[in-house]
Amino acid sequence: MTGTHLGMPAFPPFPAVAREAVRDGVLRANLRHATHTIRDKRARAVAELADWDRLREAGKALKDHTLRHLDRYLLQLEAAVTAAGGTVHWAVDAEEANRIVVGLVRATGEREVVKVKSMATQETGLNEALEAAGIAAYETDLAELIVQLAHDRPSHILVPAIHRNRGEIRDLFRSEMAGWGRPAPEALGDDPRELAEAARLHLREKFLRAKVAVSGANFMVAETGTMVVLESEGNGRMCLTLPDTLISVVGIEKVVPTFRDLEVFLQTLPRSSTAERMNPYTTMWTGTGPSQGADGDGPSAFHLVLLDNGRTDTLADETGRQALRCIRCSACLNVCPVYERAGGHAYGSVYPGPIGAVLSPQLRGTGSAIDASLPYASTLCGACYEVCPVAIDIPEVLVHLRERVVQGGPVTREGVRVRIRPAHGHTAERAAMRAARLLLDHPGALRAGERLLSRARRLRPRRLPGPGRAWTDTRELPEIPAESFRDWWTRERGNRP
Repeated sequence: MTGTHLGMPAFPPFPAVAREAVRDGVLRANLRHATHTIRDKRARAVAELADWDRLREAGKALKDHTLRHLDRYLLQLEAAVTAAGGTVHWAVDAEEANRIVVGLVRATGEREVVKVKSMATQETGLNEALEAAGIAAYETDLAELIVQLAHDRPSHILVPAIHRNRGEIRDLFRSEMAGWGRPAPEALGDDPRELAEAARLHLREKFLRAKVAVSGANFMVAETGTMVVLESEGNGRMCLTLPDTLISVVGIEKVVPTFRDLEVFLQTLPRSSTAERMNPYTTMWTGTGPSQGADGDGPSAFHLVLLDNGRTDTLADETGRQALRCIRCSACLNVCPVYERAGGHAYGSVYPGPIGAVLSPQLRGTGSAIDASLPYASTLCGACYEVCPVAIDIPEVLVHLRERVVQGGPVTREGVRVRIRPAHGHTAERAAMRAARLLLDHPGALRAGERLLSRARRLRPRRLPGPGRAWTDTRELPEIPAESFRDWWTRERGNRP
């Protein structure tokens, strides 16, 4: 499957938004407290497993195998879901996915839906598409509810409202909740239990009257057609079991071959995301049937929308495709020094942090200012790779995408191999790389340059001019040695190896 996605808003490049974010003291305090707490708990949870490294490698191998044979497993999944009473729809891009969902909701005659937290529907802009069609969509995940009430955007994969503190949430509930349904108590405080109770009462009336639900899925089992959702609150299970019609929008990379494969991910995902040995709610459903019809729990009608939206184009990139292994645990965000200071909104995508910096430019292309800047939203420290439960080498992909931004070159777009032009604003970087290549290809010129630099070391400036000025705004130039390594080696050891 190939295709384009909806036109994205014109987000400014990452540096422009990040520059403002780092000046927000409240935002930085909220992010620092939350990310440090989660990552410390995760480290303790992971340390409990002596075979964590083997689980990590098993997850990587399972994902790589599935991606290599994705066509076969998707067809197997379709057959299994259909045999279980469900209906499978294929969406080439965001526009088609939204059109399918809007049509399915309209066919029920309903004008509102409840939603389980779903990054795929955020990616497609489904809520906006439903609103344009006169259909109200209510988020039921607590953090997503906070974001929706604030008319805000998520800033974290696991904790979308991580950028807000308890006082802000209390004020938001007091001022906005009545406009969406049951109002918050007048004397609502900022105690987490009070806030959770206000949300529970607000959402309960929606659960009890909703006839249609929209969800995503953490995993899809090709062997059985089973959908799997992991969550911590139980709100997702209310959405998945009470409504008559369930529509699940899921990225095609979420498929796993067999039910047994879940053994690996049900160990690694909870520990990497919420730092729990297992998540409180793991909901699985397989189409519809006697146990999931009118007389039992679960939907009497189930629709699965398989979303491409740039994923097969990403799959065509041998280096970049590893980003499709992602199981959305958010561990990389919680250890990233850039995310901790800039926050999620700076990434201009539903996928923030290190994984967003490699996934969004591949799904959307590098033609926009924001997507061309995302591969540079990293120090390349490697912390993200160390904590990734499926061993995505994010620094490797970042460097790969930087080369694409600077040099252009062949990429796959809508299933067609094309050559893209270098992104605007990288002329100096491109010239520097060409000069470096020329110099490194001629050892004699390199040796002469090193000797000249050593003799002129007293003239070393404190700051670089021109494009190099930004680099030396925050760091000092290294001292220049009195002699090059080559000359030192020759003097000390002669021609000996």
